[in-house]
Amino acid sequence: MNWRLPILRWQDEWRQPGALRADLLAGLTGAVVVLPQGVAFATLAGMPPQYGLYAAMVPCVVAAIFGSSRLMVTGPANAISLTTMALIAPLAAVGSERYVELVLTLAFLVGALQLLLGLARAGSIVEKVPHSVVVGFTAGAAVLIANSQLGPILGLALPRGQSVLDNVMGALGSSGQTQPMALLAGVSTVVFAVLARPWNRIIPAMLVAVVGGTLVSLGAALLWPAWPKLATVSALPGALPPLSWPDLSLDTVRALFGATLVMTLLALTEAAAIARSVARARGDTLDGNQEFIGQGLANLAGSFFSAYPASGSFNRSGVNVASGARSPLSAVAAALLLVLLLAFVGPLAKYLPLAVISGLLMVVAWGLIDRREIAHLWHQGVQERIPLVVTAVATVTLSLEWAILLGITCALLVQAWLGRRS
Repeated sequence: MNWRLPILRWQDEWRQPGALRADLLAGLTGAVVVLPQGVAFATLAGMPPQYGLYAAMVPCVVAAIFGSSRLMVTGPANAISLTTMALIAPLAAVGSERYVELVLTLAFLVGALQLLLGLARAGSIVEKVPHSVVVGFTAGAAVLIANSQLGPILGLALPRGQSVLDNVMGALGSSGQTQPMALLAGVSTVVFAVLARPWNRIIPAMLVAVVGGTLVSLGAALLWPAWPKLATVSALPGALPPLSWPDLSLDTVRALFGATLVMTLLALTEAAAIARSVARARGDTLDGNQEFIGQGLANLAGSFFSAYPASGSFNRSGVNVASGARSPLSAVAAALLLVLLLAFVGPLAKYLPLAVISGLLMVVAWGLIDRREIAHLWHQGVQERIPLVVTAVATVTLSLEWAILLGITCALLVQAWLGRRS
């Protein structure tokens, strides 16, 4: 493989009839899909909404050029976004200038560590993370995502950072203050997403859900003008990401040391899992070390263009494959077309209710729980059940950085125990 420009690996594919057109159309679909997703994931990460779209630009292009995967799309991702807020919220007020600076610095540090691991040919490390730990963490992350959106979808001002139990009890205790408009907007968004799912290849279900939920909220405002107005997303400032610079002072690097290790492990595990899945489906070979290098360069470059930590995206990669993409050019096209779309759509963001975003994230959370895979692992015996349950419970009850480490440790102990018994 050409290390300097791995995307040239697919140049024979570009000569095939209709290949470039297929990549362009797949890229257009991906750009449309990431418009609502990027805003939703930025909200989940505690970042201003436009930063989720910035994370879908430069990192997406760089990962496509230097990575090994044919069709994986890199950008903002659900578990990564949730973990970002969980790791950085204790260090700065969510949404503040310092918070944004720390998150962008985290992207730089994660990228640097990913690049070093790729150059050291350590791709096999992530592949050894037990699958049960990844599935358990993802399921636990889904619960945390739903918990974080409980307040916005009910129109309640619940404190941030509460445990799942405290948040649910707080919502129940404040049920009399629920805003009907917020609940209607959120629930209608979920309904539209479910109803539009069978036609997802024709028009993205998430886009239908956002438009539908917004129209329902606008209609309700006309029918019941006495209801409190819904909070909306701030107008997006521009289509191009502004330049940024990470804070590499010794104190900041030291404060982000643990967060960097956890985020690097999570981001590489997620990207490797998606890349392997796509490669297996298409019969491609995958260079894990090159994928590490691509992900590292993507986060390094992104940190200078206002992108928070990025990784492979389950949703966008699935859309890319379903849209008939042929090569990494589809991801490059998605990023470039997103810039063009934002120039026209950006000013309309101010009409998008936060409750609609919450409904969208509820759908994302439900989709993260891989019920079929959980059932499969459960029938594999205690060597899969125990790490699965421990990781999921730890994700919901403990800090995310400890949940993965605890899950891996548990898997190793169970394997050792079973080895002695045999």
